[in-house]
Amino acid sequence: MALNIPLLKEICETAGAPGFEQRIREIVLREVRPLADEVSVDNMGNVTVLKKGKERKRVMIAAHMDEIGFMVTHIDDNGFLRFHTLGGFDPKTLTAQRVIVHGKKDLIGVMGSKPIHIMSAEERNKVPQIHDYFIDLGMPKSEVVKYIKVGDPITRQRELIQMGDCVNCKSIDNRVSVFILIETLRILKKSPYDVYAVFTVQEEVGIRGANVAAHMIEPDFGFGLDTTIAFDVPGSQPHERVTSLGGGAGIKIMDSSTICDYRMVNFMKATADKYKIKWQPEILQAGGTDTAGIQRMGKSGSIAGAISIPTRHIHQVIEMANTKDIEACIKLLTSCLQDLNKFKWDFPSGN
Repeated sequence: MALNIPLLKEICETAGAPGFEQRIREIVLREVRPLADEVSVDNMGNVTVLKKGKERKRVMIAAHMDEIGFMVTHIDDNGFLRFHTLGGFDPKTLTAQRVIVHGKKDLIGVMGSKPIHIMSAEERNKVPQIHDYFIDLGMPKSEVVKYIKVGDPITRQRELIQMGDCVNCKSIDNRVSVFILIETLRILKKSPYDVYAVFTVQEEVGIRGANVAAHMIEPDFGFGLDTTIAFDVPGSQPHERVTSLGGGAGIKIMDSSTICDYRMVNFMKATADKYKIKWQPEILQAGGTDTAGIQRMGKSGSIAGAISIPTRHIHQVIEMANTKDIEACIKLLTSCLQDLNKFKWDFPSGN
């Protein structure tokens, strides 16, 4: 399978902070309209793509469109910006980074902080905090306010490159899953059940879009698509690694918000083995995904699991995923959708 790297690059580099996913949504709509029986956008901004099956059971797959970012909270007298985070950040990763402030026009800014040369000994040994940073646009306030206002979103600036067997960019989390879902829709010719592919909003701030979509769809089966930790780097211990790059598609067993249905986990493992798709188990002790919303927000819940893409340096601008793992995830999701009716699901019986 040859990956469409130009499309992945466009998807990853496009801005879309939580609540401001409109640019990435337009790319999704452009790509999925020829592939769907129906396409809709709900009031929150989720894109739902329906491919009809032979039976009326419903399958929901979710890949979130948003990326971690910021929001302008203050413009000071010298034109420097203060900001609030949208999603989880390790403050030290902000040092020496470029950002894009999305106002009346896009403006490049840099994350500034106090130079080490004038720090006290105490300051040098202190762990940096979010409030230690500001954004410098290189303009006086009189120019800044022509384009920027409080409430404007901010995203990180970094292009996608290929490195060996990997791709590296900001927002691999979770744009690689957006890409995987689009490519699965392109490959999937038929499914026994109705497939609802949902490109969700505001996952990074609390799984908000997926909750709404699952409540509307009420799926019988569900798949989350998201990145996961690959801590397979110097200094890590085997029990800390969660997944490894090149180890294949991650089959989620649990994270902090979901214990995946044992039936779905068994089905996904069996399907991977049947089609000789490389896979690895994933248990993530902290962090959650749209899988939680898919599993719990329908009236009867759903038989839910997740395919996870191993990713190094997560929530940084140098996120890295292996192209073979991406291919494995596409193959696993496609195969699962095609074979859902071939597994003995053993639904619980009433008393």
